Amino acid sequence: MSRPETDLRIDHDVIDVQNSEHCSSEKPEATFSCDALALAADTPIPRDVEGPVFTEPWQAQAFALVVALQNRGVFTADEWAQALGAEIREALAAGGCRDGSDYYERWCEALEHLLIEKGLASHAGVDALAASWARAAEATPHGKPILLENDPLRS
Repeated sequence: MSRPETDLRIDHDVIDVQNSEHCSSEKPEATFSCDALALAADTPIPRDVEGPVFTEPWQAQAFALVVALQNRGVFTADEWAQALGAEIREALAAGGCRDGSDYYERWCEALEHLLIEKGLASHAGVDALAASWARAAEATPHGKPILLENDPLRS
């Protein structure tokens, strides 16, 4: 996969899911467990020879959000690996992309379900926020940033 200039990269000093040597305590920032690393190695994550690649800014933001929540103890690496693995298996069973192009959509689904399972979000709350973003996008003039306050129904 060639890397367009707009691609964002994982900072391998923070986490490296390709290299199992991070299972040791030499790099405390890399907090994924050996089990999570093994599961990640089998996923269709978009990558090139240097590692995972983000083709859109939201993908890097989703990745960073998961890492930040894990580092704050909201969920463990193993809980995350199980949630993500379940989403990937479900998507593949339903005929989802096998080339990894929908990988970060699975991240978002796994994060949503894990936060709901932990009682930190609700289906209704997630659906309402998604609808608000959709209305904000519709109300935003072309070329302008989409802001949640552009939702005409938001108070």
